[in-house]
Amino acid sequence: MPDTHVKTFTDPDEATAEAAGLRWLAEAEDTGGTRTARVLAHPSPTVLHLERISDGAPTRAQAERFGRSLAHTHAAGAAHWGAPSPGFPASAGLRMGRSRTPFTAAADAPATWGAFFAEYRIRDFVQRIVDRGGFDGAEAAVFDRVADRLEDGSLGSPQPTLVGDGPARVHGDLWAGNVLWPTDSSEPTGAVLIDATPHGGHAETDLALLGLFGLARLETVLAAYDEESRLADGWQERVELHQLAPLLLHVYLFGGSYTAAALRAARRYA
Repeated sequence: MPDTHVKTFTDPDEATAEAAGLRWLAEAEDTGGTRTARVLAHPSPTVLHLERISDGAPTRAQAERFGRSLAHTHAAGAAHWGAPSPGFPASAGLRMGRSRTPFTAAADAPATWGAFFAEYRIRDFVQRIVDRGGFDGAEAAVFDRVADRLEDGSLGSPQPTLVGDGPARVHGDLWAGNVLWPTDSSEPTGAVLIDATPHGGHAETDLALLGLFGLARLETVLAAYDEESRLADGWQERVELHQLAPLLLHVYLFGGSYTAAALRAARRYA
């Protein structure tokens, strides 16, 4: 049996949601997607037993394999924009974790990525931040202008070529700490993913988050991804747009310097 990492939660819904999400991402491995840490057991409502991964520094070859495999994870797709993983607990109310990150039901799903990102990744968090006193009216208005441009399509962009026209199956919290590099560098997918918040979204959002907190060998990962699944023209100019999602989440949870960073990014697209 693999070495076990025991993860505990205060909310049973969060444990169930994480297990469902990891399993959903793991389905993409059958078509070349990045490997996900195995859910070994769910022995109680607030406890998960996960596969423990020995993490090291990546080789160039590992980074290349990760970039290619991540493209296939995204290409596995999702039923609609904002779709949670199958098995997501109904009692969670389509929100996950202490950030209460929102997802969408099929009947309420927006027709475009821009409409989803505007409502469920910008306006939702900005309103909660305003309610806490984190943004004043003028600051909130900057984000509202970005959301308007997302909804009217002027900030939209195609998915990478392997994904096609619909939503990608995104990890949802793909910062560097959730990408593990096995010390056995022969891992076929290069890296192993943990701690996911998966949903139907834009592939560029995952890639932007990889860059937000300094993934090792990021340029190699992105180049390999682009070779495997061509990114739409101008993707580099949209990185900060997609980073608004994790930045606003961090403003909501932590405040501090993230507030200035989120405003700086928003003003670029307002």
